[in-house]
Amino acid sequence: MKTRANKAVAKVAFGALALNAAFPALAFAAEAEQEGGISAILPDMAEFIPMLIAFIILWIILAKFGWPMFAGMLEKRENTIREALKKSEEAQIESERVLAEYNKQLADAKAQSAQIIADARSVGEAVKADITAQAQTEAADMIAKAKAAIEAEKKQAISELQATVADTSVDVAARLIGEDLTEGEHRAIIERYVKEAGSFNGN
Repeated sequence: MKTRANKAVAKVAFGALALNAAFPALAFAAEAEQEGGISAILPDMAEFIPMLIAFIILWIILAKFGWPMFAGMLEKRENTIREALKKSEEAQIESERVLAEYNKQLADAKAQSAQIIADARSVGEAVKADITAQAQTEAADMIAKAKAAIEAEKKQAISELQATVADTSVDVAARLIGEDLTEGEHRAIIERYVKEAGSFNGN
C-alpha cells in the first residue's frame, strides 16, 4: 500500500517535470498577459500541437527510462529504511532481553546470597546449641561424678572412722570395766553403739 502511494507520487512528480519541460512559455505568462491579453497566454494551434507531441514524447521517454530508475531508487531507499528499522527493532528487542536476563540473574544472585546467609546463621545457631548442650551434659556428668566420688570418700572415711573407733573403744571399755570380755563381745557392743550414733547423726 505504501509502495503504491510512493509510486503514484513519483509519477505525478514526473508528469509535472515533463509538463514544465514541454511548456517553457508558461513561465512568462504573466508578462505576456500584460503585453497582449488572453490571446498572448494561449498559444496558437500551430504551436500547441508540436508542443503537445513533444510533451507526449518526453513523457514516454521519462516513463520508459527515467521512471524505472527513479522507482528503483525509491524502492532501494525504502528497503534500506525498512531494513534499518527492522535492525533497530531487533536490537531493541535484544537489549530488552539482555536487560531482563541481567535483572533475573541479579535477582537470583541476591536470593542465593540471602539463602546462604540464612543457612550460615541456621548452622551457626545449631552448632551453638549443640556445643551448649554438650557442655551442659559434660558439666552434669562431672558434677554427678564429683558427687559420687565425694559420697564414696565420705562412706569410706566413715567406715574407717568406725573401725578405728571400734578398736579404740574395745581397749577403753576393757580398762574401764575391768572384766575380761571376749573381743567379739567388745566389738558387738561397740558396733551397736556406733550404729546407734550413726543413726542419730543421720536423723
